[in-house]
Amino acid sequence: MRGFFSPAIDRGPRAGWRRALALLAVWLAAALAAGCDNNPWPSGVAATNTSFSAVVESSPRHLDPTASYWSNDTPYTYQIYEPPYGYHYLKRPFQLMPKSAAEVARPRYVDKDGRPLPDDAPGDQVAESIYDVPIKPGILFQPHPAFARDEQGRYRYHALQPGEIGQRRTPLDFEHQGTRELVAEDFVYALKRHATTRITTPIYGIFSEYVVGLKEYGALIRAEDKKLRAGLDPASPDKPFLDFRRWPLAGVSAPEKHLLRIRLKGKYPQWNYWMATTFLSPVPWEADAFYAQPGMAAVGLSLDTWPVGTGPYMMTEYVKDRRHVMKRNPNWRGEPYPCEGMPGDKEAGLLDDCGKTMPFIDTYVSTVEREAVPQHEKFRQGFYDIEVFERTDTGMDYIVAMQDSEEVRREYEAKGFRLPKFSDVQSWIVGFNMLDPVIGWGDTPEQRERNRKLRQAISIAFDWEEYSRIFPKKAGETAMGPLPGGIFGSRHGTVEGHNPVTHKVVDGKVVKRDIEEAKRLLAEAGYPDGRDAKSGKPLVINYDFYAPATPERKPEIDWVVRQFSKIGVQLEVRATDNNQFQDKVRKGTYQVFWLGWLADYPDAENFLFLLYGPNGKTHHDGENTANYANPEYDALFQQMKLLDDGPEKQAVIDRMVAIAQRDAPWSFGYFPFSSGAAQSWVHNYKPAVLIRDHGKYLRLDVAERVAKLAEWNRPRWWPLIAAGLLLPLLLWLGWRSLKRRERTNARGEIVPAS
Repeated sequence: MRGFFSPAIDRGPRAGWRRALALLAVWLAAALAAGCDNNPWPSGVAATNTSFSAVVESSPRHLDPTASYWSNDTPYTYQIYEPPYGYHYLKRPFQLMPKSAAEVARPRYVDKDGRPLPDDAPGDQVAESIYDVPIKPGILFQPHPAFARDEQGRYRYHALQPGEIGQRRTPLDFEHQGTRELVAEDFVYALKRHATTRITTPIYGIFSEYVVGLKEYGALIRAEDKKLRAGLDPASPDKPFLDFRRWPLAGVSAPEKHLLRIRLKGKYPQWNYWMATTFLSPVPWEADAFYAQPGMAAVGLSLDTWPVGTGPYMMTEYVKDRRHVMKRNPNWRGEPYPCEGMPGDKEAGLLDDCGKTMPFIDTYVSTVEREAVPQHEKFRQGFYDIEVFERTDTGMDYIVAMQDSEEVRREYEAKGFRLPKFSDVQSWIVGFNMLDPVIGWGDTPEQRERNRKLRQAISIAFDWEEYSRIFPKKAGETAMGPLPGGIFGSRHGTVEGHNPVTHKVVDGKVVKRDIEEAKRLLAEAGYPDGRDAKSGKPLVINYDFYAPATPERKPEIDWVVRQFSKIGVQLEVRATDNNQFQDKVRKGTYQVFWLGWLADYPDAENFLFLLYGPNGKTHHDGENTANYANPEYDALFQQMKLLDDGPEKQAVIDRMVAIAQRDAPWSFGYFPFSSGAAQSWVHNYKPAVLIRDHGKYLRLDVAERVAKLAEWNRPRWWPLIAAGLLLPLLLWLGWRSLKRRERTNARGEIVPAS
């Protein structure tokens, strides 16, 4: 057939013209792409009262306040929930303040016969401490379908049938929302939930030692839960509602609508600090009932993803491992910004908003970042207001970069980055799983001594002073024990506080022990030159790291490997994501691990309990990840808890630290310097490990942000100009090619037909 061109082999006179147009389109697309700005957020959002920050690696695992105990949960839990107490935002040392409570309650003490005791009664005379906590009236829960009622007063969404959830994937997808007033019973219900076996309850072990009847309540709940689930598929995510209102707990009650009463065994001065954590946040029974319905778990509807609180913010978007959004809770009552602080706070502008109603920011957007470089660059370009909302270690990157480069220093100073550097109550350690037969406690006295010498040898090999030199962005002060400075009982930085296992005193100065001493201990442990003395096989130890071995982390992982290699020990690196790491430590299938700890409250107990036997991770689901259990240490810990700060408490702490130093369940690591990273338009920024509810205090100068973003990220227009200048040339080339083809065809070229 003639006259039909094959589109697959089009070589006719129009082909050159088409190629020219295609080339022109490519040029224009490239020019337009180059001319566009690099803003990762939707157009115009910078002009709104929205704050942006990064989330490191992954979404939080638990937003249920009973289960949540990880730092990356706190950007949400502490903005959404309101425990009875919090800390004054500006004052140091940290000062407890009422939050959902009307005041910070002082305990009253009674003896074994119920007779009142004076406030200064010795701990061994106190049978019970009774806390009567008044709850503020008029506080409302956030809007949520769990509270929605119909015209007859019945709950609209508490009896959903299979399939009724439909396409709903968030609480906001339900047509009706409701609320109700916070009452003391919500705190009672929350404390009872620590006895459940359905979710992770990391503090149940500690709480059950103090709250009257909680240990027995745990046994009761396990039995009742077993009855409820009898005959059901144990692997099913759907579990019938476990209604804690049905079973009273002796130690927790609500004698009045707005009065919470907590009875503790004996004297426990640290309890008020626990009431500033989200473990004591109120949990409405309606939320538990709502999320327990069939089909909810399958679509991700639970307290772990969609919290229900009374705080200033509420979760409005949850895209796992990608993005989380919180907006103002429209039911929040509002509070005035503080008018008092520390010396220098006024000069730093931290009192400029005195008396103004909080919160100031409408929306918080958190974006999951897998790699440090794009996270860092987005902050440099102004797209993150605070680099990582909850972290107090991000500022060191910028401080070190400014020290290394004059050009960088000028840039950062011109941009006005807020990079406060300060000491804080936190630590990083390398720990040993004491349940492990090779590196742990040991089954016999002989094996126990051998394993102790192995741990001591490794502890000597770790050069934490070198770590701070090699990784200045994560630098800190070498730890000699578990207590950082600023905590009563700590001897950090003093000669008498040195660790005699890893250091010694020479001419009045603390110096590190020689590596030959480590090798001697290793040989005494049965591993001369890193080989088993009996079998001759090399000693290989597993190192479990809580994050993937990305290019940014590999140098630190390699550094740990080198510390072991100094004494001939081989290290097998097993790096996983955080969720897998947590599963692994709960099962006890690990040997050596790297872990950080941020204080929950400013008392020695909050660090020393990390080595307390009944708080073991694997057997008790506590926070003693080393699973260390020394009877003498545990007995002293029980004694220390009853003591107020003073010489007697100091002596007990000294003995506990000495025991831990000798047993070496940790290489004690270092106490890092803290420094956050925020933009100049973020006001009222005063980061601290213990201050986790800072979202309501922060304020944005949106106009400044818009101006700075435009200044720092000007589009490049030269590609468009170049493309415009090339356009006539391309058109001429296309026209010339077409004419050449027409002349060639006119001389007799055969045009292929279909």
